[in-house]
Amino acid sequence: MTAPYASHPARSRGRRHPEPPAPTRDDFQRDRDRIVHSTAFRRLVYKTQVFLNHEGDLFRTRLTHSLEVAQLARSIARPLGLNEDLVEAIALAHDLGHTPFGHAGQDALDGCMADHGGFEHNLQSLRVVDALEHRYPDFDGLNLSFEAREGILKHCSRAHAQALEAREPGGVGRRFLERTQPSLEAQLTNLADEIAYNAHDIDDGVRSGLLSMEALAEVELFERHRREALREHPGLAGRRLLYEAIRRMLSAQVYDVIDAAREALAQAAPADEDAVRRLPPLVRFGEAMQAQSAQLKRFLFDNLYRHPQVMQTTGRAQHAVRELFVAYVGGTAALPDSFAARPDRHRAVADYIAGMTDRFAMREHERITGVRWTD
Repeated sequence: MTAPYASHPARSRGRRHPEPPAPTRDDFQRDRDRIVHSTAFRRLVYKTQVFLNHEGDLFRTRLTHSLEVAQLARSIARPLGLNEDLVEAIALAHDLGHTPFGHAGQDALDGCMADHGGFEHNLQSLRVVDALEHRYPDFDGLNLSFEAREGILKHCSRAHAQALEAREPGGVGRRFLERTQPSLEAQLTNLADEIAYNAHDIDDGVRSGLLSMEALAEVELFERHRREALREHPGLAGRRLLYEAIRRMLSAQVYDVIDAAREALAQAAPADEDAVRRLPPLVRFGEAMQAQSAQLKRFLFDNLYRHPQVMQTTGRAQHAVRELFVAYVGGTAALPDSFAARPDRHRAVADYIAGMTDRFAMREHERITGVRWTD
């Protein structure tokens, strides 16, 4: 049973295009199902998390990451009395706008679009569900509920928020102008995203050989749980030890968020979901866990994301995105008719590239430039 301050589908602010209710599903369940069946969701299986899709079969992709976020978010939502279907919908959709090649592709595309409105992957995720999916006869996009769309747009520049507000007064851009909070479900999914990628980036980093268990000893959050695992299971080593340390680390963060959020909710006592929006963020880590999570993020940034091997691949990926952009905008490479017909060619090209998987972008780059990715 959901709490009074949770999002309730019966009180949803609705869809941009009114639709009759489904006979067996509420609005948030319907949102989740539409996301799972979307083209953009299927593409996530071949989009980079940290390591490019061709670098190994067992590294996380945007799809597996999104599934892990959904699992963690539901695990936290249930004891807090929040709407599990809404957190799942937001989690499954939050990365739909990510470019090929992860953040490297995003940064390159943002640079290409600097004079044409820029590129933000959160805003692109909203564009996917609002306009770029073409599945229904009466509207573009997936026509999701306000609450799902609000959660998907977890970050937004003021300029883009103003543009959203002009097109949709009182819509999902308003909170960035008024500096209010989204729903508790959106707050929770944002934090679950952080918990998931910190944990699985450790796993993928060790699997790749770029991180070592010895180097991770300096990370308090990981090392504490590694030592606990060894005390209970002397002789545990290798991947079993790594998995057990990560499992314990994940559990500790989940329980910490539940405890911290319960305390914050008890103190604030919001009467309903609208009251939540006028308060500071209520779904959060406790102070000690926040500090430990921040240390872990700094470690991963310095030792994994900025590792020379990752940076080499990042540079090549960014170069490929820039060359693709120039070729499509300049007409030396043909766009599909549905993109070529649009009046804003720069945005059409950005949408086309952002929707590519890693391997399709590699093939297109090779086709257009004649340069093999493996050369």
